Amino acid sequence: MAKQRKISLNIGRSIDMILNRLTAFEQAVLRAACLIKPGQTRTYKWISEQIGRPNSQRAVGQALKKNPLPLIIPCHRVICSSGKTGGYGLGLELKIQLLEFEQQFIRGENETSGKDCKA
Repeated sequence: MAKQRKISLNIGRSIDMILNRLTAFEQAVLRAACLIKPGQTRTYKWISEQIGRPNSQRAVGQALKKNPLPLIIPCHRVICSSGKTGGYGLGLELKIQLLEFEQQFIRGENETSGKDCKA
């Protein structure tokens, strides 16, 4: 039996306990998803390559579907290689809204960076 590495988000023991119920593969997928910055997307293939399993895109999708913390671990940032949105456990409409919100937030942040804030 392979030893599982513990995922720690430094948020608390209860979250670690939730994540440690997952398989080593599922934990690796979720760790890779955490590398995707807000406003960015990556593909299921990208995740599979990051975890050293380059032909496991479908299994990656299934692991993301089991994400117990979808608003903390950003599985909504993972899309199909074709550019299609793919699935989302909380609904495709919410996935699209989250992606659009992040892109708008990042775009707005870039537009205001370097400007003085005046009341």
